[in-house]
Amino acid sequence: VQLVESGGGLVQAGGSLRLSCRAPGHIFDAASFNKMGWYRQAPGQERELVATITSGGDPTYADSVKGRFTIYRDNTETTLNLQMNSLKSEDTSVYYCGVRVVRAMRQHDYWGRGTQVTVSS
Repeated sequence: VQLVESGGGLVQAGGSLRLSCRAPGHIFDAASFNKMGWYRQAPGQERELVATITSGGDPTYADSVKGRFTIYRDNTETTLNLQMNSLKSEDTSVYYCGVRVVRAMRQHDYWGRGTQVTVSS
């Protein structure tokens, strides 16, 4: 199962980008819980959480992006978006979409291939 990300690119500092991630609907079938999120990994660094949102609509943000990024899901609940405003050079990274679903008390994780975001200063 592959998540499909889009929206990365090159932007000047202070600018905005919106990332989107489309997940196949069947992975949510019979799920008692699911959480979708964005993570990022810069060269030589570990992957870090950027923002997540649960099936109940509760968002969580890394301190570094609070007030600048907004995570939301579309009405179908299968597309995840990340609106990134006031971008900084330190936001430059590969951004990955991740989905966790719980079915029959078992946890399943799915990932996208990543999309590059480059912020020029």
